Amino acid sequence: MSRAKTHSRDRSKSGAAGGAVVAPRDGLRRPGGTTATPRAAGSDFLHLDIAEASPGGRAAWLADRLREAIGDGRVPVGGRLPPTRVLAADLGVSRGVVTEAYQRLAEEGRIAGRGRAGTVVVAAPPPARPAVTVAPPAPAALFPSAPGSDVFDAVRTLPARIDLTPGVPDLAAFPRADWLRAERAVLRRLAAADFGYGDPCGAPALRAAVAAWLARNRGIAADPAEVVVTAGVSQALGLLAQALRASGIDRIAVEEPGSLGVRQHLNNWGMATPPVAVDAAGLRVDDLAATGARAVMLTPAHQFPTGVVLDGDRRRRLVRWARDGGLIVEDDYDAEHRYDRPPVPALRGLLPEHVCYAGSVSKLLAPALRVGWLLVPPRYRDAVVAAKRNADLGTSVLPQLVLAELMTTGALERQLRLLRRRHVRRRDAMVDAVARHLPGATVHGAAAGLHLMLTLDGPVADTDLAAAALDRGVKVHPLSWHCQREHPPGLVLGYAANSVTDIEEGVAAVAAAWRRLRGR
Repeated sequence: MSRAKTHSRDRSKSGAAGGAVVAPRDGLRRPGGTTATPRAAGSDFLHLDIAEASPGGRAAWLADRLREAIGDGRVPVGGRLPPTRVLAADLGVSRGVVTEAYQRLAEEGRIAGRGRAGTVVVAAPPPARPAVTVAPPAPAALFPSAPGSDVFDAVRTLPARIDLTPGVPDLAAFPRADWLRAERAVLRRLAAADFGYGDPCGAPALRAAVAAWLARNRGIAADPAEVVVTAGVSQALGLLAQALRASGIDRIAVEEPGSLGVRQHLNNWGMATPPVAVDAAGLRVDDLAATGARAVMLTPAHQFPTGVVLDGDRRRRLVRWARDGGLIVEDDYDAEHRYDRPPVPALRGLLPEHVCYAGSVSKLLAPALRVGWLLVPPRYRDAVVAAKRNADLGTSVLPQLVLAELMTTGALERQLRLLRRRHVRRRDAMVDAVARHLPGATVHGAAAGLHLMLTLDGPVADTDLAAAALDRGVKVHPLSWHCQREHPPGLVLGYAANSVTDIEEGVAAVAAAWRRLRGR
């Protein structure tokens, strides 16, 4: 007799003699063992309780419960049902009961098998009462001259044939394979303790990777300990606004024209935002001094929306203003996306004690990641960290670690090179389309970024033009949204997320709307 067989037989005898065989979890009797008390049968999925069903009608009961859940939206179209084996085990019934219930719904056309994707809901039953249809707002209502704080949500969710609104990168280019590869590498290394609460300042691996990225790409020498990881630049500004208000600063001067979204965000945190004019050389520092504000928010590498770069003379004047007691809030907007000009160093690298620096991967990878970073002078750091801790206890750790992997392996830099090639083609397509269809328009900011600014010669309000373009299925931003003072009419058009064909058709539709409004 082999040693393996002897060992197996010895184990069986030991178990039978000692009576120590453990009953299975479902309470069924096993040979040589005793029956344990059955556990309560029920499923976390929809909180199904099999005790509600009659013994002979379990399949019908289950089909009814699933049909109700699909009808009221708890399991929406596209949602998955549990595997039959799993649900049967949870409910303590035979697999045939669940299979029969699923078959009934499949015959009704409610669900369908999708192979490895499992059993998926494909249709919901008609509502018991006619649904109330809410008509979308008229285009003119979406483009008021004084937009509210929800205006971007309203425009973003409205369907359109072509979306030329700015601020969105090429989402189709998201590096899915690189992300999955990095995520697998990260998960292989993580210990169980790494899934707990992290440092509110961010994962050490990402803070180190961000510091190295900024040194290589933006000329900023920063210790990883200085980096605070945030949920994008928006949260960074909110944290900073709280810290500045605690130190007695309640006004941050902003560029004019400048981002409506940034201005609204600062206003929501109780900050006044006096405008400072921007011209071909960037922010007018003499105008900044006249506002009396102790802090200024600007986008020096690629100003939004004009696209101008803060030139050397203005930088020197701004440095002198900051050294006299001012604080600079630098949003490094679109700094990586440059095509026809050399890189522009960050202000933080010149004056770290007087510059708060914010950046993110929203325009480099995807806004959905909600990962950014903030560097602040030491006198504000404790207040910023406290605000971050109170906000959310820290940004989600797993995406931070995956992003750190992309940064340290070079995958993020490869992605940037890919995007530059795509963006140049799309930028060129938009410039050419504007030249053909809107020959009277002036193009601004073409050397870098993800958008163009157009100024138009005519008496038509740009909000009316945006509404007329939406009537033709094209979404754009009116320039006046981003202005606090009177400004010539214009549009801000994003090109990064659109194909060359869509760019051509979108600009042609805008031009047609422009001609109609002018009566031509």
